[in-house]
Amino acid sequence: MTETVLVIRRQTFRLYPNKTQEQDLLSARRLHCYLYNACVAHRRYEYRRNRRTVTDLEQQNLLPEFKQAWPEFAQLNSHSLQATVKRVDFAYQRFFQGLSKKPKFKSIKQYSGWTYPGTSGWKVNTNGKQGTVTLRDLGITLRMRGKAKDWGKPTTLTIVYKPSSRQWYASFTVEVEVPRSKFGSQSDLKYESIVAYDLGTETAITLYDGSEFYEVANPRFTQRSEEKIRKIAKLKRRKRAPRKRVKASRRWKKINRLEAKLQAKVARQRRDWQHKVTSEIARRYDIGVTEKINVKNMTRKAKGKGKKRKAGLNKSILSVGFGALNQMLTYKIEQKGGLVLFLPTQTLKPSQRCPKCGAVHKEWAELSNRYHVCSACGFAIPRDRGTVMVFYNVATNWTPSRCREQQPGLGTRLVSLGCFSSTSETRYTGSMKQLGQKKRQKLCCQAGEETPPACAVG
Repeated sequence: MTETVLVIRRQTFRLYPNKTQEQDLLSARRLHCYLYNACVAHRRYEYRRNRRTVTDLEQQNLLPEFKQAWPEFAQLNSHSLQATVKRVDFAYQRFFQGLSKKPKFKSIKQYSGWTYPGTSGWKVNTNGKQGTVTLRDLGITLRMRGKAKDWGKPTTLTIVYKPSSRQWYASFTVEVEVPRSKFGSQSDLKYESIVAYDLGTETAITLYDGSEFYEVANPRFTQRSEEKIRKIAKLKRRKRAPRKRVKASRRWKKINRLEAKLQAKVARQRRDWQHKVTSEIARRYDIGVTEKINVKNMTRKAKGKGKKRKAGLNKSILSVGFGALNQMLTYKIEQKGGLVLFLPTQTLKPSQRCPKCGAVHKEWAELSNRYHVCSACGFAIPRDRGTVMVFYNVATNWTPSRCREQQPGLGTRLVSLGCFSSTSETRYTGSMKQLGQKKRQKLCCQAGEETPPACAVG
């Protein structure tokens, strides 16, 4: 019998309300926005007047009195109102931890929707494909379309409105039973297919499996549609834009919707491409080796002379979607019982290290240097390919049979390097020493070389 585990997945369907139902949805969204701003105002007033921080529990206890003073809130589900108050508390917690700026008042355009944390305020009728959802507090039943990859027991519901496209969505969290991923000796995987990959802007993904290089071209979705979006933005500048006490003209709104439609199309194209590429890589390999990427730091605004050049680099990074690609590859490889290793680049310096002799060249750190020639051993290789070769050598602790001495900085155990895995079940994967030996034996047999000595591993 296959062992299963209960996981929570998010499934989203598009809603199709009629005109009357849409008015009810807009009214509820506006009321939740008012409640959010009231909670922010309450916290600000108490701190300025009494130097006291209002807690989430205090604001939750004030909801009954609030609904008596404002009868229009009485019809809304009490749990959904509590979730809106909790949203304010989450925003302040992030502010206190230094993760975001101080919470501000939100206009109706910036407030996307509301959440039902339980099942008391709604009921869904679907098996994962199409169906209807009933909002009991509003007394409406909405048609919805979509197909969920996995469907189970729905637990929460979030109603989302996108003003740019004027579309409504129902986002469910669903408890799904899936087969437990098995690792190491418990898994059916042989862990012989290891790939090192690096993300870039010239080439979106560069991969190396120990014998061959594979490169995935950058689709440049943003750059393709940039000219169209620029022309539309130019037309919009000639129309009356919204300002303080000035409403936007109908022509401005029309062009603004067209611009948003084009940008949404680019986002959908990028997401579709990311899923196709990562699914193919996860299908072929059991172990992935890469570096930990902090996209937020990489795309910070530059100051000074290189401001324009840095802005172009930021656009290229966001166009590829480094963060989403890394996240997708990680969970897709792990879902089948594989392993993803993140290497510490500050210690390893893969873009400055020669993959053959291990010599470190500081001048290679310049992004303009796209082709590296080692002055120590004469080895020449493109920048991205050299980086993934270093990743692969460290992950397998491999030294060629013709080089009996360990490479400087290589041949070190992964634990001592500070490497970590994206999964908490690393203990089931077995040692990388054994995995590396199997892979090397296979490669050496194919190349007709002798098996590398055991001392070359770990």
